[in-house]
Amino acid sequence: MSEVFSFDDILLVPQKSDISSRDEIDIKTSCGKIDLSVPIFSSPMDTVTESEMAAAMAGAGAMGVLHRYNTVADQTSMFVSSAEKANPIAIAAAIGITGDFKERASSLYNAGCRVFCLDVAHGHHTMMEAALKMIRDKYGDTCTLIAGNVATNQGFSDLSSWGADIVRVGIGGGSICSTRVQTGHGLPTLYSVMVCATQKEIEGLDTLILADGGIRNSGDIVKSLAAGADAVMLGSLLAGTTESPGQTISTLSGAKQKVYRGMASREAQIDWRGKARSMEGISSTVPLQGPVARVIEELAFSIKSGLSYSGARSIKEFQVIAKTVIQTPASQTESQTHIILRN
Repeated sequence: MSEVFSFDDILLVPQKSDISSRDEIDIKTSCGKIDLSVPIFSSPMDTVTESEMAAAMAGAGAMGVLHRYNTVADQTSMFVSSAEKANPIAIAAAIGITGDFKERASSLYNAGCRVFCLDVAHGHHTMMEAALKMIRDKYGDTCTLIAGNVATNQGFSDLSSWGADIVRVGIGGGSICSTRVQTGHGLPTLYSVMVCATQKEIEGLDTLILADGGIRNSGDIVKSLAAGADAVMLGSLLAGTTESPGQTISTLSGAKQKVYRGMASREAQIDWRGKARSMEGISSTVPLQGPVARVIEELAFSIKSGLSYSGARSIKEFQVIAKTVIQTPASQTESQTHIILRN
């Protein structure tokens, strides 16, 4: 039986550095025909990414992925609205792999969208193969295709061979995802990134790895990049921002929070499907955070700080020189803030 590792199981080893300023560090990553100055994507969830979030993410040097839990016309309208405020090639849209995905792709393409996210919980599937090949055959290399999710090296290899430019890696790790509890299936996101990165190197693939699920802080982002991810996808870390479409509510204490829910939660399924079955997520709330541009800026600075501890000036260099160790439970405790207040 294999041993697997999650974010809290490892630490990165500090190394000698000659970096005098974080400004020397370049964390840009590629996404098809555009380079992102920050390796962050917002998740295609109905409480995370609609037009305001997509435009703000593009403006911050990152990328938003518009969710698909609406009509084709509504999603196309969201794209047009966000493209009026930001570079349209820095705005992606989820289309799924069944149902109206062909119509979505056509409508979005005609509106100027050139980054499609073939979005399904279990992406290592023959239906994904058919959908990727269909979209690739129709639009050729004019589009960048994001596909997933997968958790294994074989899944990454297959989606790459089927036509994906970027593969979302991670199953069951999201903060509001209950897939592992409900189905017994999944792998830690960090472990999945590691094995996919190894497969990428073995095959000499250009396909990018997008770590998705369970990323709670900038440290987890840095660990994802060290493990081989080219970028990360965030949900909960962005759900409380001003631009997220989640409903703002007041708690009993009067604090303002925003609703954040998994797309397989009961509430989400009832809203977009009219009924709920096989729930693999929950609905919760997150604290308000202010403008997403500020959150992205803070995360970008922390990522650069992380690279500096290994003496790396780029993500590619970081992935070559980063060193990891396994933590004991006592080390995990020490790694957290643990001040004890005494009278």
